[in-house]
Amino acid sequence: MQIRFDGKTVVVSGAGHGFGRCIAETFAGLGARVFGCDLSAAELAETAKAGIETTALDLADRAAAAAWIAQVDKASGGPVDVLVNNAGGVGGQEMRPIEEVPDADWDRIFSINIGAAFVLSRAAAAGMKRAGSGRIINISSGAGLGPSLTGIQAYCAAKHAVVGLTRQLAHELGPYGITVNSVAPGFVRSNPASERQWAGYGEEGQKALLDRIAMRRLGSDRDIANSVVFFASDLAGFVNGQVLAVDGGK
Repeated sequence: MQIRFDGKTVVVSGAGHGFGRCIAETFAGLGARVFGCDLSAAELAETAKAGIETTALDLADRAAAAAWIAQVDKASGGPVDVLVNNAGGVGGQEMRPIEEVPDADWDRIFSINIGAAFVLSRAAAAGMKRAGSGRIINISSGAGLGPSLTGIQAYCAAKHAVVGLTRQLAHELGPYGITVNSVAPGFVRSNPASERQWAGYGEEGQKALLDRIAMRRLGSDRDIANSVVFFASDLAGFVNGQVLAVDGGK
């Protein structure tokens, strides 16, 4: 079977770099009309070179996030077919003991991970229901299935919440022909934060991490994008509420 998305509208959050850019470019290459958002207009300018329609947006602004989905619906002439909730991350934070974590830092990580997935899913759901079909793919993390390599408490908790939202929405939206699944990447050197994390391990720590992966290598942005495409395709038409760990085998 040849997987194509001609005539489909795909929305990707966090499309400025890393997973998000690769996911957006992959769908565009498979014929979809792709809309992407990110905080960084400069990074989105690079993403736009692949024909992706981009918008600089802070998803912590829930009204602006909902308005963006409405704009996509208007521009495409119909509801979103595939929503990829990829936006997230640690917001530039580093591990600190729990007693030293400020409220604002905790709230920011929840906002850019679970909050963003919630508000975009809520905005897209009505149109998907009317259409009687749709795909929502949430990018969680290995940190949503166990302790986080980052050591950042809010990040681990927020990614667990993304997994919970995935499973709950699968049951809520399934009767309308909408599937909701999640890709949980292992460690991938995909952005400046992960590069800093990798460098911080040092040679011994890097070797130890690789030794815990059955395939003895790190994954790539392409590995994550391919898994998202599977969930969005007809091949996964009866796959719902699942979390796919893309980590090379731990």
